[in-house]
Formats: sequence, structure tokens, C-alpha cells
Amino acid sequence: MAETELPQIYLITPPEFELGRFPDQLARTLDSTEIACVRLALATRDEDRISRAADALREVTHARDVALVIAEHVMLAERLGLDGVHLTDAARSVRKVRKDLGDDAIVGAFCGTSRHDGMNAGEAGADYVSFGPVGATPLGDGSRAEHELFEWWSMMIELPVVAEGALDLEMIRTLAPVTDFFGIGEEIWRADDPVAQLTAFRDAFC
Repeated sequence: MAETELPQIYLITPPEFELGRFPDQLARTLDSTEIACVRLALATRDEDRISRAADALREVTHARDVALVIAEHVMLAERLGLDGVHLTDAARSVRKVRKDLGDDAIVGAFCGTSRHDGMNAGEAGADYVSFGPVGATPLGDGSRAEHELFEWWSMMIELPVVAEGALDLEMIRTLAPVTDFFGIGEEIWRADDPVAQLTAFRDAFC
């Protein structure tokens, strides 16, 4: 990434949301600043609920020319006319998913804190890799994707990289020079005013 380029925002939905309210909230957020992509990342495995959510969010994102990808549900991505899929098993299924969805689909891979998994995902055909969490969180095994990982990646690897998980303003300021995207989700949706919180994050990119 060139030094003059600022990271882009990769917005992640909450794991649960009200279908009657969240699409409007998302629309306001997308209208407030430039968003590169939205990831539908519901915790439920209920295909009907996921499908209805995807239909509602697709109307919002595609009206604004913003890509919408879905976490994990590869078959739903194609069936629902989404732009791609975000895989959470590092490099393991990237090659098959790329073959199934074709060259035009977005295929991303979450690789935790593993440089090795990230490189394997790239070689298998991923469009981007994401590392995280970058901040402290009670979830997972306590390991974090450190600054050095992103610094090395930005110098050595051309494939775009996403920093995500327990972000805060200081973390964003620190990582902005060495990442292509910030995966921002609960960090803003928990706030009283998500748009104001996202704007504060965006201002910290500089």
C-alpha cells in the first residue's frame, strides 16, 4: 500500500439485529462516509433469518454501490445474489470456494494471527486476508494479531489485509500505516451514535 493511501472501512454487521430497524441504521452509516464493503455476520445458523437479512441489506448496499459479502455461508452467497463470502477457516476452503463461486466473487479469509495461513490463503485465491483480534477481547484464546504482523505483510505481500477485532482509536492510529482495511463492527454498533463513532475512527486514520 502506498504511503499516501489511507485504509478503507470494511463494515461488519452485529451478530444479532432487528430486521425492522438495522437496514435503516446501515443506510445512514453508509451515507455518512465511504465504505468499501459490508460483511453480513449473523450468529444464527437459521437460513431463513439469514436470507431475509441478506435480502434487506442487499437493497441498502447495492443501491449505494457497496459490496455485500456473507460470513461462511458459501451456498447462500450465490443463491442470494451477494458479492462474495468471508471464510473463517483460514486457507482450508479458499481454493474450493473460489472454484465454486468463480473469479468475479469476493473471497476473503480470516487467518487469526497466522502469517503462514495468510500466505496460504493468498496462494489459494483469496482476494484479501484478515488478521485479528488486534485488541484485547475475552473471546478466543487470548492471542492477538500484533503490529509487526501487519507491518511485515504490508512490506512483503501485495494481497490486501484487513485488521479487525476489538479496535479502538489508539489501535487504529497505530495500524493505519500498515493495513489496507479496518474491519469495524461491534465497536460502532455498541455506541449510542454509530455514525459519530465511525467518524471518530475515520478521523484517526490520518
